[in-house]
Amino acid sequence: MSKHTPTEINLNRKTRMLTVAFDDGASFEMSCEYLRVHSPSAEVQGHGPGQGVLQVGKERVNIERIEPVGNYAIKPVFDDGHDTGIYSWDTLYTLGVNQAENWRDYLAQLKSAGHERQLDS
Repeated sequence: MSKHTPTEINLNRKTRMLTVAFDDGASFEMSCEYLRVHSPSAEVQGHGPGQGVLQVGKERVNIERIEPVGNYAIKPVFDDGHDTGIYSWDTLYTLGVNQAENWRDYLAQLKSAGHERQLDS
């Protein structure tokens, strides 16, 4: 059973932000890019430790729709075709709590791999 249950999930396609509020009062606003590059799917995480695949070029990715998965998760369908990540309530909560650290690590990985984010002008 999930430790955290969302009370509200809102997608703003214009700003490409997903807001998730939880039953303990916590609320997180996460970009579609952040969710995409941290997808819990095997395509992103790999099939074992150290097998993750760095996601690049996802600055403008958006979520087309969100499909419920039972009473424990959602499956975002991203406009780049990625639709295999199942985000449990605990995964969403953990991504929210650790967002700043995860984002710093992602930017460092991009830099180390010689990539730069291409921001909107």
